[in-house]
Amino acid sequence: MDSFTLMVRAIVLLTATPVHEAAHAYVADKLGDPTARYKGRLTLNPLAHFDLIGSMALLFTGIGWAKPVPVNPINFDNSKRDMALTALAGPVSNLVMAAISLIITKIILYTSGYGLIYGYGSVTGNLYMIFSIMCSINISLAIFNLIPVPPLDGSRIFNYFLSDKYYFKIMEYERYVIPGMFLLLWLGVFDLPMSFLSNLIYTALDKRTFFVDAFFHLVM
Repeated sequence: MDSFTLMVRAIVLLTATPVHEAAHAYVADKLGDPTARYKGRLTLNPLAHFDLIGSMALLFTGIGWAKPVPVNPINFDNSKRDMALTALAGPVSNLVMAAISLIITKIILYTSGYGLIYGYGSVTGNLYMIFSIMCSINISLAIFNLIPVPPLDGSRIFNYFLSDKYYFKIMEYERYVIPGMFLLLWLGVFDLPMSFLSNLIYTALDKRTFFVDAFFHLVM
């Protein structure tokens, strides 16, 4: 891994992580649970969401996590539904950030010329690469967090379709999952399926941001 990629991952750590966790806190608060807000987690301050292992995983593997936002389902009108919506907010925020990054790369590309993508030799070339990598990592973070195993967001979403009996049985193994996930990430077990899904989502986002292409084709 080169220093440039490490720098971009650090930028993602300081941007995507707090947005992801603040999204959880915001939706939970709107649905009636102020726990995260009272705990100081409804903020974009990265330090409020810092998790050492998750941060190291993001820096060295490109996939990581933050300190989970505290949620008290008792405060929800419909605990299973609202827990699922709160969990979904995080991955959705990553996809929004991926779309924004993609739009910026397109703007840079059209305003600076296609030649910039072949190296790090210019400021615009570096910016293009930074936002391209940010787009890719945010897509990967969204996919990773949707894996239906605790404590990832996907487990809370998956719980909406499970009975409480089976959900709590799965949650018994939560403390073993994070070390195991870190090992699997380090070994590259997720590389192939993550790459396949990332390409699908990137293509979908590219089509959803067609208005940028249409605008520049019109004015250029």
